[in-house]
Amino acid sequence: MKRLLITSVLASLQFSCSAGPSSNPEAVGTVAWGRDPDAALTSSGDTGKPVFALFQEVPGCAGCRQFGREVLSDPLVVEAIQSEFIPLLIHNNSSGGDSGVLKRFGEPAWNYQVVRFLDTRGKDVIPRRERVWETGPLTERMIDALARAGRPAPLYLKLIAAEHSPSLKKAAFAMDCFWTGEMKLGRIDGVVTTEAGFINGQEVTLAGYDPVLIPLPRLIAAAEKVECARAVYVPGPELPDFQTTRLLVGSLSGYRKAPANDQKKQLSNFGSTKPGLTPAQAAKVNSWIGQDRAKALAHLSPRQRAALRAQP
Repeated sequence: MKRLLITSVLASLQFSCSAGPSSNPEAVGTVAWGRDPDAALTSSGDTGKPVFALFQEVPGCAGCRQFGREVLSDPLVVEAIQSEFIPLLIHNNSSGGDSGVLKRFGEPAWNYQVVRFLDTRGKDVIPRRERVWETGPLTERMIDALARAGRPAPLYLKLIAAEHSPSLKKAAFAMDCFWTGEMKLGRIDGVVTTEAGFINGQEVTLAGYDPVLIPLPRLIAAAEKVECARAVYVPGPELPDFQTTRLLVGSLSGYRKAPANDQKKQLSNFGSTKPGLTPAQAAKVNSWIGQDRAKALAHLSPRQRAALRAQP
């Protein structure tokens, strides 16, 4: 038992001796990576967290560096990787120990970046996939991997994926006051982002929504219930497909964003510091902060909530 305990402690220490974000090559972002696959798999078994295994060229070509700079340096993506997974980095273009790891996992060398999600046995939690190089597809796979591992995906991670979804559509809704429009429309499930603006001098709220979760007719009905749908404006190509006898339906062309001091007005209740909110987070926090602070804060990551608590 004593020998087993010592071995476990050594494995944990070896896994924690990873390259810190300040010393990371650009291609691997700012994640605090582990470099020992056996320690990572052991930690996965102990915690139940999948291994987030990055096979990457280091220092890497321009595309690899862009992936590290834009995707793996996003603070919320980094937080999700480090909080919900066991981060593991394998160089796919070097000799020595890394080349043996490539053979062990059947990964080709010099193959651009590939992220795999592994269980404690080193088996893929979800099928391996190449060419996942953007925030949206990567976070979708992170959510899928957590689901397959029987672990809940945090709400902030779901918001990142929703915000970067290629299926996101936009529609503008006319109402008396776009401050109210952002607040009420932002509470609707399936609405991802909101923005205050004008069309033909009329105040509108531009909603980014997921048509899979809430098709436009259902969104319009929900907006009408909260008195935020005097008229609806959609992209020109969608006009021929949309029929209604109850509402004015027009084109989004001519939409103009309102000034910054008219955006997310409810966030004035949030405090002096906004801890790096994404557009989707800002929409949801703005919609709930005046009515249910706990629900508003549920859309933030633990790091963001800690930053708020640290405010003077």
